[in-house]
Amino acid sequence: MRSFQFFLVLFFCITIAAHGAMIVEEGTPASDTVLKIEAHPELGFNFPYYLRIPKGVNRKSASYLLVETNNSGNNDTFAHHERETYKEIIRNSLGSSLCEGLKVPFLMPVFPRPAKEWEIYTHAYDKDAAHIKKGPMKRLDLQLIAMCAHAKGVLQWYGISVAEKILMNGFSASGTFANRFTAIHPERVAGVACGGINGIVILPIDKRNGNTLDYPIGISDLKKIFGKEFDLKVYRTVPQFIYMGALDDNDAVTFDDAYSNAERELVFGQLSSKMLPDRFSGCQAIYTENNVNATFKTYPHIGHGTDRLIYNEVLAFFTNIIGTGQ
Repeated sequence: MRSFQFFLVLFFCITIAAHGAMIVEEGTPASDTVLKIEAHPELGFNFPYYLRIPKGVNRKSASYLLVETNNSGNNDTFAHHERETYKEIIRNSLGSSLCEGLKVPFLMPVFPRPAKEWEIYTHAYDKDAAHIKKGPMKRLDLQLIAMCAHAKGVLQWYGISVAEKILMNGFSASGTFANRFTAIHPERVAGVACGGINGIVILPIDKRNGNTLDYPIGISDLKKIFGKEFDLKVYRTVPQFIYMGALDDNDAVTFDDAYSNAERELVFGQLSSKMLPDRFSGCQAIYTENNVNATFKTYPHIGHGTDRLIYNEVLAFFTNIIGTGQ
């Protein structure tokens, strides 16, 4: 019996190693499994990612993979991003609580955000990040897709099948990343929830009042940057939950690392310099005009953060998507 157990453990370790995975430690709760998957440039991703498998995940029926990108600040030491991302996947993110509540696997990439090249806001996937032509940070959207494909294989070894489409969640910079990723790849997203996104979403239009709306304000140059046209028809089918706290005063549009002067002037001119309620309401009106399946909500009691009420409503949003099998 001991020999069988030894070979079973050995087989497990060999299989995990073949996937480039390492069991980091037990997560929260204690019986969760947290894996660190090393970078696999040959498979399309140049950075590691963490994969959390919660206690009670349904192994018998198809589940969803919950994805939230990291928001670990700007730092030129990659170990910093690994450490902070690990904290986010086990406790310091809304996604970590949703993972436990939904009982679905949870993926978070370890994307860097350089301090020396401070204008490249990778964690929000701004214009500078999207225009990177070479090097390890090129096309983070495709790297995330490759990570999800790889994670699907890892989960299959655990006996867990996941749907082709993912659930995306995010808050602040990661919420902005989720919103922009969904516009670029709507066919890959079953539903997206994003909050604290500075009262602005990517607009599903290429022009407004005679002004061309380039990424990330609008979608006029999506094909030029990402090699594919914006698919409004598919984008309309993706359920979106977009929220702000009425007391939120964190306006990234005013920061040079997030928006250029030209982008800032365009946002102020086409929407508003006042984040709430004006700019946020303007975005909602444009989404409504274009029949986008999005719910906009402002929580009067909170600033730039989340609480139990927001968690419960985001949880219900995703639970409904899982229940309908979109």
